[in-house]
Amino acid sequence: MDIEWSKLCFALVGGLGMFIYGMKLMSDGLQKSAGNSLKIILEKLTSNRVIGMFVGLIVTSIIQSSSATTVMVVGFVNAGLMNLMQALSVVLGANIGTTITAQIIAFKVAKFALPAIGAGVVMRLFIRDKKIQNVGEVLLGFGFLFLGMETMTKGFAPLNHNESFKQAFVMFSANPFLAVFAGTALTMIVQSSSATLGITIALATIGIIDFRAASALVLGENIGTTITANLAAIGTNKTARRAALGHFLFNMIGVTYMIFFLPLLMQAVDAFTPGAANMVAADGTYPNLARHIANLHTLFNVINTLIFLPLLPFLARLCEKIITGDDSPSSFKLMHLKDILVETPTLAVVQAGKEVKRMSDDALTMLKLSKDAFFERSLDKVNKIYELEENVDILQKEISSFLVKLFEKDITEDTSKTINRYLHALHDIEKIGDYAENIARFSERMILEKMVFSEKALSEMDDIFSVTVRFTEKVLNAFNREEFNKTIDTQDENLIDQLRRQFKNNHINRLNLGECTVDCGILFVDILNNLEKTGDNTFNIAQEILAASK
Repeated sequence: MDIEWSKLCFALVGGLGMFIYGMKLMSDGLQKSAGNSLKIILEKLTSNRVIGMFVGLIVTSIIQSSSATTVMVVGFVNAGLMNLMQALSVVLGANIGTTITAQIIAFKVAKFALPAIGAGVVMRLFIRDKKIQNVGEVLLGFGFLFLGMETMTKGFAPLNHNESFKQAFVMFSANPFLAVFAGTALTMIVQSSSATLGITIALATIGIIDFRAASALVLGENIGTTITANLAAIGTNKTARRAALGHFLFNMIGVTYMIFFLPLLMQAVDAFTPGAANMVAADGTYPNLARHIANLHTLFNVINTLIFLPLLPFLARLCEKIITGDDSPSSFKLMHLKDILVETPTLAVVQAGKEVKRMSDDALTMLKLSKDAFFERSLDKVNKIYELEENVDILQKEISSFLVKLFEKDITEDTSKTINRYLHALHDIEKIGDYAENIARFSERMILEKMVFSEKALSEMDDIFSVTVRFTEKVLNAFNREEFNKTIDTQDENLIDQLRRQFKNNHINRLNLGECTVDCGILFVDILNNLEKTGDNTFNIAQEILAASK
């Protein structure tokens, strides 16, 4: 039988495209429907490895992407928010969570694909309620996923009558090691284990490959999916690279021992899965094989997780022996954000918030150091401020660029408001850092030129510094904790303005009385002005908090 290869390729490309697009729509819709629950789940993560495993399972089940979960984990570890043991437990759970996709595919609901697309379009385009729109997006994804599966299955159908092509796949059944390698390579290329799993099920359903070959391919796909986290770990600290390596190791080790027990694993799946795997329908397809493959995928990952959960300390030590050395500070770069997170906006915003806090902590440290540098006449602290200023500038640019990318995605109204709030705050935080740097330059000049202030001037400077630091710290902490249900006190901003005017007048009087020099007076006023501007930008952030509470 002659095969129309162009038609087959179009069916494969188009079907795979619809499948991947459907997966993305489902993921986006589920994330929007989940809302802040994802954030709560992540915040409740504890050092308990069992809890960590369940967190990985739940988050991955919601976002439908083990790659995104493991990339986030690498970011957490790189930022020091999660230790290696925690990270490995979360990734173990993510391995189970990603099998939900296979279970969805295995349901015989392809006939509902077009109705789901129709209903999804109506809900997404013609109903204004955001919750219903999110459900519509999930339905659209569901429909496209199964329409893509059906397209690939029908596209592969002619190959079932081509003996030479079928013989090429017979070797996968005869040599499962080769099938594992093929599954690994294909997943590394496609960068989606769900997509390669869809192809495997499509080939098995029409009889191109049998259950044994499909099982070996699935094992290989579990190795291939670890490549994403390892790519994301490039450029991170050693602990983050160990976490990515750990993901590869327990999938690799798990596949290595399981391939020898593959017949037993298949028998176990046969025992609890309804219908015989080798049953042929009237149309020549194998209707039960999809469920068998999905159950084998899930069972393998559950067994592997149960085996490795108590062995995590040993795995962690193995990763430390392979990747040796201590971590060096990882400043001057983003710790929590990776480009792949753009595809999961709900979680990306949570991560962006951590970077905003990190930047605000640096700016607040600069402000406190500027006070210390002035009163202690410390050039070391002046230089530390200069270093932090560079970091703050880089963070402001990188975080802003990342947040702008999120606007290109289909995001919820709440996510959009959060992004806008962060963008406005980033500008004000960066300005607070600038004013601290300015004060550091004034202090450097004071030290080098051996300027001396009167006791009264120093007392006044201590007063306005203290109020400014207090106000800035209070507002930044409230912003980072998202304490939007509380009324924030902004009276300190008025007090800073009042103190600046009062101390400026006092300075003029001292100047008239000859109690201070002109150079000291100019520097004194410059510092007052920069502290007053710091209060203004801090007040802007307080206004963002007040606006969010309404």
